[in-house]
Amino acid sequence: MSGASDSQVPHSQVPHNQAPRGLSRRPVEITTALLLIGLGLLVLYDSYGRGAGWDNGPQNGFFPARVGWIFLAASLFILVQSFRAENRVFVSYEQLGQVARVFAPLVLFVALIQPLGLYVAAGIFILVFMSIVATSRWWAIVLTAILVPLACFWVFELQFRVPLPKGPLEALLGY
Repeated sequence: MSGASDSQVPHSQVPHNQAPRGLSRRPVEITTALLLIGLGLLVLYDSYGRGAGWDNGPQNGFFPARVGWIFLAASLFILVQSFRAENRVFVSYEQLGQVARVFAPLVLFVALIQPLGLYVAAGIFILVFMSIVATSRWWAIVLTAILVPLACFWVFELQFRVPLPKGPLEALLGY
């Protein structure tokens, strides 16, 4: 292990006196709990705005309000537990890098659906994702990026007649 940094050494091989560097568990759990509490409060606000009572039967917000209270209670429990749990590394920076390698092409895919259409965006996603993550040959990546969207177009547009978002290429081809 001479000269190797912590980010290059698997967790099982990191010496016991050196903890892997990364995000601590407590801040991650507190942030998650606060986001969930906000979501629970939003559900409750909306439910009571629609009417969460029982007037000759349940109003529109009756059941969502009950679910919102349960969700809020569970979120508060997570927040309390986050202060009681041991504050160790939740995820290493190396692991976050691996997540980013998957997440970045996915964000690109979603961003390209509106301007380019689903099929072209899917081809670009496959091309970028396989180039970053996979160890395939370049011709296999290009072939997959072309054939998969074509197969999806054939299945959804021509066989099932399900209209999916299209862009300028499909308009050029008359779809």
